Amino acid sequence: MKTAFQIPDAVRDAVNGNWVDTRAPAHWRPWLRLSRIDRPIGTWLLLLPCWWGIGLAMMATGPRWFDLWIYPACAIGAVVMRGAGCTWNDITHREIEGAVDRTRNRPLPSGQVTLRGAYIWLALQLVVGLVVLLTLGRAAIWLGVLSLLPVLVYPFAKRFTWWPQVFLGIAFNWGVMLAYAAHRDGLDLAPIIAWFGGIAWTVFYDTIYAHQDAEYDALIGVKSTARLFGEETPRWLAVFGALAVTLLAIAISATGIDGFGWWVAMAGLMAFAAHLVWQLYMLDLHDDQNQLRLFWSNRDAGMILAVALGLAGLLQLAS
Repeated sequence: MKTAFQIPDAVRDAVNGNWVDTRAPAHWRPWLRLSRIDRPIGTWLLLLPCWWGIGLAMMATGPRWFDLWIYPACAIGAVVMRGAGCTWNDITHREIEGAVDRTRNRPLPSGQVTLRGAYIWLALQLVVGLVVLLTLGRAAIWLGVLSLLPVLVYPFAKRFTWWPQVFLGIAFNWGVMLAYAAHRDGLDLAPIIAWFGGIAWTVFYDTIYAHQDAEYDALIGVKSTARLFGEETPRWLAVFGALAVTLLAIAISATGIDGFGWWVAMAGLMAFAAHLVWQLYMLDLHDDQNQLRLFWSNRDAGMILAVALGLAGLLQLAS
């Protein structure tokens, strides 16, 4: 099987053997790559906080039949809104990405997609996202509209701050509040605290990811926490990992859950924490493939917590 490096038009950091490179019709591949369908990790990292939000909401008020729709609705929304965000990112970064080895063969800088075509593709994805959002209730709709602000700002953050990962975290973890609101038709303290915990988690995993580009970023003047932290990165990651776990523990308690459900949720959080510790132990700041694998592994970390929170929420049926 050919790897992404051997397929002429494939993106370098795509998963080897992904279905976009190997099975999708050739004329669809540039559009799917523009939406990062060949790299599903970003979709997972956008989706999992949404599922955290449903779990927290069920822990607070008990499960509802509507939750059976919120779970897949969040999945559909994560695919199209992550695709829209990546399309917008590539539109705004097309010149920068053309100068970076890892990204210069993305659809826009490589010329596989025109700028006009990218804007049309962006609009189509936003329309699908809007249709899904309109099914989730008034509070979720307003939160969905507000979420566009951090999505619009993030691509420019790395030009004016050393902390673009915080802006990414604001956008990527917004779903914990939106999904909670879809269940509850409003917000409480728990999802807001979890949102801040998710932001800390994003700084953790995206700093690892950004180390792959640190050398190129320095040449073209792009800022990141990877460049800011440098060789002190493990120490800073420990701080943000501990902050994420602490805030998520407070969020769980803020739902008011008690009994066996609380223990299930906390057990999931401790497993999440153990995964972050493992990443710190395995991290090699001078090995790009090591950094990429650890970044990908955060899907598992987030999924562990999502499953635990969902189970804790379902246990409210018995209370």
